[in-house]
Amino acid sequence: MEIEKVAWNEANRRLTAAAGSVVGNRYDDNYDVVHLDPGRALAVVADGMGEGAGSAAAGRTTVDVFVRDVPKGCVAAALRVAVDQAQQEVRRAARTLDELTGCTMTAFVADAHAAAWIVQIGDSRAYRLRGGLLELLTTDHTIAWLGLLNGWFTPDSPEGQTARYRLTRYVGHPDSPEPDVLNVSLQPGDVYLLCTDGVTDQLSYERLNQLLGTTPDPAEVVHHLLTDTIEAGGADNATAVVIRVEPTI
Repeated sequence: MEIEKVAWNEANRRLTAAAGSVVGNRYDDNYDVVHLDPGRALAVVADGMGEGAGSAAAGRTTVDVFVRDVPKGCVAAALRVAVDQAQQEVRRAARTLDELTGCTMTAFVADAHAAAWIVQIGDSRAYRLRGGLLELLTTDHTIAWLGLLNGWFTPDSPEGQTARYRLTRYVGHPDSPEPDVLNVSLQPGDVYLLCTDGVTDQLSYERLNQLLGTTPDPAEVVHHLLTDTIEAGGADNATAVVIRVEPTI
């Protein structure tokens, strides 16, 4: 297991971050893609839909285009433009592939005002631990999420299980849906987690809270998270980025 670690200084904040990914036991290849930028506070995770060339192309293209097109000091409009460009390039790649070509994406991009943007499309996730409370900051763009909120079915029902794989928004969608864009403050002690569903489908909220709240080194947290997914059965590729906000410098 290879884990990458970086440190960023942004707007009088020091951020330490780590990222890693594991194949698991279900697939022969890893269709997750993760990017931890060495030069600026930017992290991205993508999760290809299904397996095969379309899944791999969608994840790789989305991350590469997003990283390329997001300017420093970005605003919400620029983030949406970057995702739209990824939509176009993934659909262009799909024309040469006779299979599903799409992916989810969650990103963290710091701005110049001791804050950060969370960009979300699909069912990968972003969490924040602050003051001992772990909160899910993103919404899953799935029929399962809509069904649970509106009482259409229970999580363990056959309908609920099937609906988990019915995405309402993703990169590569023919209608080019927009991402959710959320601005969050960066307070000393905050810990952010970006992860694919290979993490959240296999690890409990309590375990996420425990690791993020008791382990100060982001690289060690990522190692434990990914190891836990393997021990839980390794039912999917699993990818995690952990970002810790240090005291003001």
